[in-house]
Amino acid sequence: MRTTDGDVVLGLYRSRHPRDVLEAAADLGVARIDTASNYLRHCSHEVLKTVAGDLLPKLAVSTKVGYFPGEHSLAPARLRAGVEQAVKDLGREPDTVLLHNPEHSHPDAEMLAQACAVLSDAAQTGLCGGWGVSSWDPRPLADLDAPRPDVLMVRSGLLVGADALEAAEALVTRWRPSQVWGMSPFGGSTSEAVWGKFDPRIFLRNTPPATSAQAAFRAAYGLPRVDAVAVGTDNVDHLRELVGALAYEVDDQVVREYRRLLQARRQPV
Repeated sequence: MRTTDGDVVLGLYRSRHPRDVLEAAADLGVARIDTASNYLRHCSHEVLKTVAGDLLPKLAVSTKVGYFPGEHSLAPARLRAGVEQAVKDLGREPDTVLLHNPEHSHPDAEMLAQACAVLSDAAQTGLCGGWGVSSWDPRPLADLDAPRPDVLMVRSGLLVGADALEAAEALVTRWRPSQVWGMSPFGGSTSEAVWGKFDPRIFLRNTPPATSAQAAFRAAYGLPRVDAVAVGTDNVDHLRELVGALAYEVDDQVVREYRRLLQARRQPV
């Protein structure tokens, strides 16, 4: 859903790709879904093609390559083949293809540049609409250069430690991506015990009552600052709740104080 404050992206990590959630996303104005070649036991693309079918032309699809059965690889030939296979399995060109957790293969500057060049070339030759990098732990990448990506995807939200936040911001400054997306705003689940230990609504300005999940989700757009947040759910009501969170306003002063406290404690990722 596009507002002045950001987009919601339906993430398919751990999802069963249910048709009703995909339909609800389209109805709610969530125009983008995010998956990866290795999701759903390396079958996400094929399942999407079967389940979504006529919905796919209505949705912008981003996917990721880098994890292959049994291994992670940044080998240019493997990545190119992965993009081509994604096109075949989806039955259409993805709107965006992201290099999936390149830090997993401990790249040096040359290896990363070569991997990025493969995806950049795929976009230029029409295999996808754009390209980027998705990093779960951006710290090992913070000092490496890369061609300017269309998208940089990093973890965002209240459970991201100071080191990871600073590394993500360093990458944004260094790589100058056209867009920055967040992911995993709840650290995996809204039912984790940590969410019962504090009230994230302190991050919102005086507004009509919000749920704790809405407040935590809304805060994720500023930790670090991102244009969109990908969130996974197989529950239509939960998705509707999160889309509604964009109506709320974050208190920037509280976010700054929170960042100051994080830096003081130097919490681990």
